[in-house]
Amino acid sequence: MNILVKAPHMSVTDAIRDRIEGKVSKLQRFYDSVQTIEVVLDKEAEKFKVEIIVTARRRNTFVASHHDEDMYACLDHCLDKISQQLRRHKDKVRDRQGPPHDQVVL
Repeated sequence: MNILVKAPHMSVTDAIRDRIEGKVSKLQRFYDSVQTIEVVLDKEAEKFKVEIIVTARRRNTFVASHHDEDMYACLDHCLDKISQQLRRHKDKVRDRQGPPHDQVVL
């Protein structure tokens, strides 16, 4: 899994980068087909904008963004949104597969 952190209009400190990589690496447990995660940090006026783009197998792309005055809170809200999307997608894929063989009644 590749993790890319981009900040076109600001500099990223090591503390912010470590926190982002630590939290984002846990997204794999929600959906194990995650291939790349791109985190884009930006500052617009007095607010920060965080956008997380997750690319999974079979061209599935999940995007979440959030604006807030605190970057860490913005990151947490964005992670909540993206984890919810990944959980819903995994449930949808699992429900399409049908029941396991031991539960089939003939």
